Amino acid sequence: MADFIERLKLRYKRGNVLTRLIFINLSVFILLKIVSVIFTLFNIYAIDLITLLGIPSHIPLLLHRIWTPITYMFVHEGFLHILFNMLWLYWFGQIFMQYFTGRTLGSLYVLGGLAGAMLYVIAFNTIPYYTGMERGWMIGASAAVMAIVMGAAFYRPDVQLNLLFLGPIKIVYIAIFAFILDFLSLGNPMNPGGHVAHIGGALLGYFFAIQYKKGRDITGWMGRAIDWFFGLFKPRMKRPKMKVKHARQQTDWEYNQRKHSEQEEIDAILDKLKQTGYSGLSSEEKKKLFDAIKK
Repeated sequence: MADFIERLKLRYKRGNVLTRLIFINLSVFILLKIVSVIFTLFNIYAIDLITLLGIPSHIPLLLHRIWTPITYMFVHEGFLHILFNMLWLYWFGQIFMQYFTGRTLGSLYVLGGLAGAMLYVIAFNTIPYYTGMERGWMIGASAAVMAIVMGAAFYRPDVQLNLLFLGPIKIVYIAIFAFILDFLSLGNPMNPGGHVAHIGGALLGYFFAIQYKKGRDITGWMGRAIDWFFGLFKPRMKRPKMKVKHARQQTDWEYNQRKHSEQEEIDAILDKLKQTGYSGLSSEEKKKLFDAIKK
């Protein structure tokens, strides 16, 4: 058992942001289930951790539980709930990571969750259909996951997934279909808060993709905020006496532009290779082609 836990820890440390998000969601789910069993066995009914971690629609209660807009997006109650959320996160997260960094994925996940929480609270305090309902709370990563789905789908709409019985379908059609289902379910008394939150996360993801294509990354500030937060828990390093000049880290936009330029250059070399053969390439072109093959 100890070896299994150590392997999981190692997998978490070596994994990318997508892997870590899935690990966190699964860990929270298992931990809450274990605590729930212990509470039941000892007749402890005064504490309901899920409601303490879920975001309430009642604004005065929300002001007393300011942590819930973050914690709710990592909490699931049912097995099927977390299963489908994690499958969607994995499938579309893998596509997302082909074009963006893990830092952007994590930032969009949090922003999508916050957008879903905000729309949920606003809707349940302003729209007559929802204000007439009993005040409750909401949990689940669905809004955050929908932001990833829409972000990937509208940034690269031509990417396809092979679906069982349906064959290859563009991911943008899958994302639009999921959005329409949520919109048509807004009047359904079953899980009304969840569908509202899905809409909020989806709109945030769509906005991210559209703005990114224009050269603006709306997740930048959230990435810096997350870095700052986790930096609080890192051991402080002694500053070196000598001055070290650090190169500025590339943004996702700059990275994608550089990769696009490099790919165009390799394509041009390959076209020349077809026409003139390997001997027709210059030494510099041969080196660039060799370096590209090694990657």
